[in-house]
Amino acid sequence: CEGRSLVLSIDITSVEQAEAMRRDFVANVSHEIRTPLTVLAGFVETLQALPLNDQERQRYLGLMSQQAQRMQTLVSDLLTLSRLEGRPPPPSHEWTSVDTLMAQCEQDAHDLSQVLWVQSHDLHFEVMGGCEIAGSAAELHSALSNLIGNAIRYTPVQQRIDAVFKLRPDGTAVFSVKDTGPGIAPEHIPRLTERFYRVDRSRSRETGGTGLGLAIVKHVAQRHGAELAIESVPGKGSTFSMTFPASRIREIGRAHV
Repeated sequence: CEGRSLVLSIDITSVEQAEAMRRDFVANVSHEIRTPLTVLAGFVETLQALPLNDQERQRYLGLMSQQAQRMQTLVSDLLTLSRLEGRPPPPSHEWTSVDTLMAQCEQDAHDLSQVLWVQSHDLHFEVMGGCEIAGSAAELHSALSNLIGNAIRYTPVQQRIDAVFKLRPDGTAVFSVKDTGPGIAPEHIPRLTERFYRVDRSRSRETGGTGLGLAIVKHVAQRHGAELAIESVPGKGSTFSMTFPASRIREIGRAHV
């Protein structure tokens, strides 16, 4: 109408935040891939240009294999995150034995410990109360193994790590990993589940960490209605735990009731 104006206001804060997150994500991925790729390219040039003896050649090939494995692990974790974000919710009628999950995680832990450190850590695994858990077995295995893998990467060799799955009287269940590593300062804890966030970048790279493990754990926890908690005291170690709702847990003895 004559003499009137229409003012339209659109809040684009969320759009700008999403765009900023996308830019940061692309930048982080590019950086994480560029570093091992640059090292790998340098070794290739060295092998092509210099007359190396067998011992030197094998050393360079071993280092090249490490960098290639690092990129492969990063791509694998990125694909895992992508699948988690794009998939429908995990099933609530497919049940997996906790004993089986923990046995798989224990074998993974021993293998990882020996690969990273040659000598194994003092690993203790325990299932308190026979039960099954509903959801995606692959996702649950990934989350539990990531928490254990973090403990192995940051705990000095031969020191104790406890992984416990405990059934509570109220029907809920808690999986916890307690280590005796250096611990984490309080200001870092709220950001640990962010993609590519690392407390110690050099340490994480030395042990093959991608900075995506806890982001994967967070997504798996959310998809299964679980709560992720982190407790840590600098110099005394950390405890990471996932608490699963009673709706996702059933005791073995009551499985077919």
